[in-house]
Amino acid sequence: MKAIISVIGVDQIGIIAEVSTLLAEEKVNILDISQTILDDYFTMTMLVELDSLEIPLEELKKKLKQKGEKLGVSIKLQHEDIFRSMHRI
Repeated sequence: MKAIISVIGVDQIGIIAEVSTLLAEEKVNILDISQTILDDYFTMTMLVELDSLEIPLEELKKKLKQKGEKLGVSIKLQHEDIFRSMHRI
């Protein structure tokens, strides 16, 4: 199963490291990553694979939300199918 993780907030050192470390700890594989900084705003989108995830998906979402709160950014995880249907033209 694949999912999209989006991270948005004011840029600071360590955002990518913190998020990718959490994902590695939970056995989430990062397949692709795109990040950019517009003025002081950091945006990152990750395509991840959840096949080896050993905790419930809702628990991963909770951990990502908590990490975002710690970093002062918004982190959201959406199943790939939901993301595709929401962004279809």
